[in-house]
Amino acid sequence: MKTKPFLMLLLVCSQGLSAQFTQKPLPYAYNALEPFIDAQTMEIHYSKHHAAYVKNLNAAVAGTEAEKMSITEIFAHISKLSPAIRNNAGGHFNHEFFWSVLTPEKNTKPSADLAKAIRETFGSLDALKDKLNAAGTSRFGSGWVWLYVGQDGKLAICSTANQDNPLMDMAENKGMPILAIDVWEHAYYLKYQNKRADYLTAIWNVINWNEVSNYYKMAKLK
Repeated sequence: MKTKPFLMLLLVCSQGLSAQFTQKPLPYAYNALEPFIDAQTMEIHYSKHHAAYVKNLNAAVAGTEAEKMSITEIFAHISKLSPAIRNNAGGHFNHEFFWSVLTPEKNTKPSADLAKAIRETFGSLDALKDKLNAAGTSRFGSGWVWLYVGQDGKLAICSTANQDNPLMDMAENKGMPILAIDVWEHAYYLKYQNKRADYLTAIWNVINWNEVSNYYKMAKLK
């Protein structure tokens, strides 16, 4: 499966002729996801943590072979690049992707095709949520939980440490992500303190199933 066309369609990260990665505007207000994710957490997460990854990524690629690479090309060669590029490229992409699968809109649902794939793979949507939550609570330290389309074309779940993701060439579980959940402490600590499980339960109230379904459709086309 080729990742480049998929990421070109996602347009969640880009690199122009200036070789500068940029942070897209948050698609909703900081307080839009309350009470499930509080405004202060969203503001700090987006304007401090994510912004730092973008700034540090641009600094890390400057003067290197990665300076002219797209985010797709960086991930395809990540094992040969510096830890600074790996951490900050992942941090930038992962956050852009995360923002896109959250929404203040209520009661979004998986498309018919995605719902069918969820039932066939996990038994039910509730079972999928349970498995993703379990992967999130069992991730030691900082990282991410992913629902992705594997190289066999089927849905799968994995977690990654730090800012890694399934698109990286050294990923243990490779595929096209369609849903991401941030389980770094800064994503939830102000509201939930050490109760990561409570955060994982609450976040399902703001998952943008319309966007997840779009990502699933694009992944299946590749």
